[in-house]
Amino acid sequence: MLDGGAQFEIFPTDLHLRRVEPALNINRFNRMTVQRDLFEGTSLIWRRVGTAGRQRIDVHIDEGRAISALMALARQK
Repeated sequence: MLDGGAQFEIFPTDLHLRRVEPALNINRFNRMTVQRDLFEGTSLIWRRVGTAGRQRIDVHIDEGRAISALMALARQK
């Protein structure tokens, strides 16, 4: 049960993923964000935190499709 009446987001627009396995020398941090752009579209921005230049931007027609892509990418990771 959640304390203080906190509630999880049904459709998140910002995710931080972390995978740490010292035995396998794995230490990864990913951030995924859904943002509206200036042209009435929505972008899904994915970047690996801690590395220079690793970023991916996927443009979607609307926010619903961008959030669906965010959840699909999160399941992969």
